[in-house]
Amino acid sequence: MSERGRLQDKTKGRLLIISTALLWGLAGVCVKSIPWNSFSIMAARCAVGVVMLGLFKKSFRIRADKRTLLGAVMMSLTGLLYMASIKLTTAATAIVLQYIAPILVFLFSVFFQKVRPKFSETVIVLAVVGGCALSFADQLDPTHFFGNLLGLLSGVTFAGQIIVFSDPTADSNEGMYLSNVISFVFCAPFLFFDRNLAFSPKILFWVMILGIFQYGLANICYARGCQKIDKIETSLLLTIEPIFNPIPVWIVTGEKMGPLALAGFFVVIIAVTIYGLLPVLEKRRAERTAAREGNV
Repeated sequence: MSERGRLQDKTKGRLLIISTALLWGLAGVCVKSIPWNSFSIMAARCAVGVVMLGLFKKSFRIRADKRTLLGAVMMSLTGLLYMASIKLTTAATAIVLQYIAPILVFLFSVFFQKVRPKFSETVIVLAVVGGCALSFADQLDPTHFFGNLLGLLSGVTFAGQIIVFSDPTADSNEGMYLSNVISFVFCAPFLFFDRNLAFSPKILFWVMILGIFQYGLANICYARGCQKIDKIETSLLLTIEPIFNPIPVWIVTGEKMGPLALAGFFVVIIAVTIYGLLPVLEKRRAERTAAREGNV
């Protein structure tokens, strides 16, 4: 491929990942606008997801080994915990608490894979933990406390999902499809016990936005985009999601964050962004050092 072709391919990849982040960021406003319980919402989203992802993979047949199955279970838990968290706390707090996942992956690599951490990485880890603590502590009444706890747990399962699918023997595309099947089978029975289940045009509108755009189309964009750009750039562009997430929620529902949660929000976003930039900065520094040594 020519240099121009590679540039165009990377541009397409960046646009796809930006689209993914914006579509994923619709989760908060969709869940807040649907009066159903989190199990019913998850069942509806996954029903649409099974159809869309099945068409994308051109087959509804499931092929999964044990590791792919484990990743699918982690993905299902992440989705359900996150949905429940949005219902019980602010959408912004829920997504920020989930963003502890990259730090947990980092800690896993340090303690289990024996990767020696740099001082800068350790500082960033502490900053993210501090930001999450601020978001968690913003409202300590029982309802928000439980929602915040679920948000943290969604970060733990999200980290597990990343770790499992980073193994080359696991099939992330197959796992994504399988997770929708698992979630739908588990959550569908709860539709019959949901006292808030209703099908007004407004509710159906948000259900379709959630299933078709926030999940189905978003994951198709992600699957294509992450193949065109490297994982560092992908992770940086995806930080658009937690920044964008509270905006439509505020516009549609008027929901706002408390002062501590707002402070924690910015601490986490800045720290995660810097964490994603570190490899790029270190690579450039190494290249400059090598260039200077070559000129000596």
